[in-house]
Amino acid sequence: MRHLKTGRKFGRTSAHRKALFRNMVTALIDRERIRTTLAKAKELRGKVEKTITLGKKGTLHARRYALKLVAGKDSLKKIFGPLAERYANRPGGYTRVIKLGNRLGDDAPMAFIELVDRKDESPTQQPVKGKKKIEETPKKTAAGKKIKKPKKDAKESITKATGKKSDGEEKKIAQTKKKPVDKKEKSGKKDKNLDVDSTTKKT
Repeated sequence: MRHLKTGRKFGRTSAHRKALFRNMVTALIDRERIRTTLAKAKELRGKVEKTITLGKKGTLHARRYALKLVAGKDSLKKIFGPLAERYANRPGGYTRVIKLGNRLGDDAPMAFIELVDRKDESPTQQPVKGKKKIEETPKKTAAGKKIKKPKKDAKESITKATGKKSDGEEKKIAQTKKKPVDKKEKSGKKDKNLDVDSTTKKT
């Protein structure tokens, strides 16, 4: 019978467990959302809500007691300042646990634990207004340098400024200027039919 044995031990000593949750409470207060295992998130929920209720009291005794649960003066100021104002009219339930599924390595159930009524929403919760075009990443060489593709506009501007044409354009112009030459003219031989015609005309 496990009477009066509340809480999870997590295979740690009492000092190690105390330090673990002290760090997790400060991380949740600073970032307002952390990712951890489901068991730790459920255990952390009660400790965070106790610290926020101490911040709502605002007394010197509450501040000294909160120092046991929180590491860092900045996070302590946040508890007794903005968080106390945010949850002034809320009688509890300052946190929310969102299940994420199991972890790949050891198949442990994971979860998000976050503060309620946060101003900064995560990118997953923000509505998607429009899809942005994915920019093509430039390819890299073996040395790690980026290969830049030549721009057409830059080539055109160079040709306009200098008056010179590129090698490809000059080749095209040269091919168009050349006239097709008959094979018969190259060999220098005349057809027999042409000679016959010329003799008949003279006679």
